[in-house]
Amino acid sequence: MACVYPKPQDVGIPIPATLRPERFCAGFAHGLRGGQLDHVEYFRLSFRMGFRSAKLYLREVRRRSGVIEFPVRWHMRQRAVGLEQC
Repeated sequence: MACVYPKPQDVGIPIPATLRPERFCAGFAHGLRGGQLDHVEYFRLSFRMGFRSAKLYLREVRRRSGVIEFPVRWHMRQRAVGLEQC
């Protein structure tokens, strides 16, 4: 089943005139799908602003639906210390 993601215009996010609309929308869609910024072309200004807008939009949607924050995954590193023989 395919998911249909909203466009920035559908949710009321204006695209600034200084940014490229097609790249902004691509960044917005990438952010909604849960993508990461791991390619060089993802660091262009229009794409990053769309990506950031998507993340802020998702935060607001979660807040409205009652999910404040997802639990943080904590990683702990432990070192085993050898016991000295008496």
